Amino acid sequence: MMTRFKDVFSIIGPAMTGPSSSHTAGAVRLGRIARQWLGTRPEKAKMILYGSFADTYTGHGTDLALISGLMNMATDDERIPNAEEWAEQLGMEYEFVTSGLPAAHPNTVKFELSAGDRACTMVGASIGGGNVTVSLLDDFRVQLTGDFPAVVLRHSDKAGVIASVTSAISESGVNIGFMQVDRKGRDGEALTAMETDTIPASDVLNRLKSLPHIYDIKVIDLKKGDDTDAV
Repeated sequence: MMTRFKDVFSIIGPAMTGPSSSHTAGAVRLGRIARQWLGTRPEKAKMILYGSFADTYTGHGTDLALISGLMNMATDDERIPNAEEWAEQLGMEYEFVTSGLPAAHPNTVKFELSAGDRACTMVGASIGGGNVTVSLLDDFRVQLTGDFPAVVLRHSDKAGVIASVTSAISESGVNIGFMQVDRKGRDGEALTAMETDTIPASDVLNRLKSLPHIYDIKVIDLKKGDDTDAV
């Protein structure tokens, strides 16, 4: 079993606004990852809650934390308690649905987001101390933590695609710490998610986009991200 090291600050816990690192700080981080997967602030957001998220989400501020993450707020943003008012000002519609179905982790949420012609789904869990794990991106299985930058490519399941992608990244000097590939079926659509030590430069990303059989590429990075809404 491979263990990915976490620094001492992630063990102690994050700087945060809210009563619980699992139910608030982790929820904020999940919201920000979902926003970056969509590529913009959602106009409509449906969040399906499982386990203890479903049981206590209003009492622990999980609802406010998830909304705040979708608006790109940090875990210690003082506006989190007023997230509903900020969402109303921005015209972001949202709803929460509780599910009694079992989930892999008790603090699990499924996002269904849309903005204009963009739409996406994401499943993630808050696993303690503000740490999170993302297990599904648009029904593709992944294993992302948000602790490192992630490059996510949607592509055709053709021979040589993965080799071309990893070669382009390694030639740029960027180290791939973890990679996972999932596919819908042989010769069908596939998704490759890579956690890297640093974000590839824009010219490297453009090179990846130009490779044969690549449909789309996104970068998820909680340490950078976009600067809209949170300012």
